[in-house]
Amino acid sequence: MSAPAPYNAQDLKRRMHGAVDALKHDFGGLRTGRASATLLDPIHVDAYGASMPLNQVASVAVPEPRLLQINVWDKGLVIAVEKAIHASNLGLNPQTEGQVIRLRMPDLTQDRRKELVKVAHQYAEKAKVAVRNVRRDGMEQLKALEKAHMMSEDEHNTKADEVQKLTDDTTKEIDTALKTKEAEIMQV
Repeated sequence: MSAPAPYNAQDLKRRMHGAVDALKHDFGGLRTGRASATLLDPIHVDAYGASMPLNQVASVAVPEPRLLQINVWDKGLVIAVEKAIHASNLGLNPQTEGQVIRLRMPDLTQDRRKELVKVAHQYAEKAKVAVRNVRRDGMEQLKALEKAHMMSEDEHNTKADEVQKLTDDTTKEIDTALKTKEAEIMQV
């Protein structure tokens, strides 16, 4: 039996903040009125037998403030890119001409704003799941160290409290980012 991995609080903190950084990046794509190439970053396309990020099969340009233009590199992937855009729940309707797909940004109606808020909530929940997974990993490390008699029960409890506090703080940071984005989307 191999020795358990050492407990590293800095690594757990780095991984939890990685989830927050990914969330902020996803939120950056939820533009309220302007077209942004990052809006399409979460979209994955079924290409060449794998799920690939859109930016690995096409280039995205913003020729006008309310228009995205996608140049698909492989003609055979145009339909797959269209399907991925429809499946993304971003409320965008692709207009295709050959290997070029144009996406007009719809006016933000109240319904559209509510849809964007729902997408923001999905992104936040995904980040919270990632944080909880990191917490679970940290708790499992602590249990293994205690079981291997490399840590006392008191030390285990102290470290477990640290992990929980880090989890709670990171979750609060996610909630704050979500509230800020929600307010930005709903402002008229």
